[in-house]
Amino acid sequence: MRTAGPRRFRISEPAILVLAGIIVAMIVFGALASDRFASVKNATNVLEQAAPLGFAALGQMLVVVSGGIDLSIGAIVAVSSVLLAGTVNGSGTLMMPMLVAVLSLGAAIGALNGVITLRTGVHPLIVTLGMSSILNGLVLLYTLQPVGKAPVWFEEFAFGRILGMPMAGVVMLGASALVALFLRYHPSGRSIYALGGNREAARLSGIPIDRTTILAYAASGFLAALAGAYFVSRTGVGDPRVGDMMTLASITPVVVGGAVLGGGRGRVLGTLLGVLMVSLLNNLLNYLSVSTFYQWVIQGLIIIAAVAIFVDRSKRL
Repeated sequence: MRTAGPRRFRISEPAILVLAGIIVAMIVFGALASDRFASVKNATNVLEQAAPLGFAALGQMLVVVSGGIDLSIGAIVAVSSVLLAGTVNGSGTLMMPMLVAVLSLGAAIGALNGVITLRTGVHPLIVTLGMSSILNGLVLLYTLQPVGKAPVWFEEFAFGRILGMPMAGVVMLGASALVALFLRYHPSGRSIYALGGNREAARLSGIPIDRTTILAYAASGFLAALAGAYFVSRTGVGDPRVGDMMTLASITPVVVGGAVLGGGRGRVLGTLLGVLMVSLLNNLLNYLSVSTFYQWVIQGLIIIAAVAIFVDRSKRL
């Protein structure tokens, strides 16, 4: 019995072509609408601001490819932000140990999502939604307003430059490259595709179902915590509401990038292009002075359209 796995990449894949076309069209329209939109400075700003969404979407993609979904990402972002800034509170000596601790906590929360899903048999949508509620409640019990303070040097993560490129953007691209290589060449990465493609076939093939599931959710939690650390670096404080829109935002690039909500299909490149599309769209709407609330509406419409297109397409394959 054949299991699903990462197919050979083809640049002609519909999602890649469609996203590339949309991105080019937005760049052309933005350049016509504003001279500043097409500037190098704005391009670096877009990459800088895309970093947290890129981290969160990358983790979400791993879970979706494995056949699940993670609705706790936004809550993990908030917990990480508040815990990191609140504990460090400006102390340079505490920053690195707490950063490691927060990233580890994010991975542990993600792994717990996987364990609960496996042990109870409850759909991951319900498990991660429940985890999100628990984490958000704990955060708001701790504080209702931004807390703590990051040391000044940690701002380099959000605002620093490497060869003229935003440091956070470089880290995001590096993480994406590592995940892409992991999925393609590592046995555990290929197991994620097999698990999402056909769970029973994967089990019969000897693939460690439990370990693969927990790995996908742990990676999602780790990357969500990294997004939380980015927000601390950018704002200098821990904001309990910083993750409110991150869960929805993390799903958008994944589905528009060609991943199927059901598992077995999804590409890092498609997700990255989805992140770029969403970030460019938000940037363009800001230049056009469109309200943030309308931007949320547009993202919701994009998700519905993308899911409808790719669910229908997957049924024909």
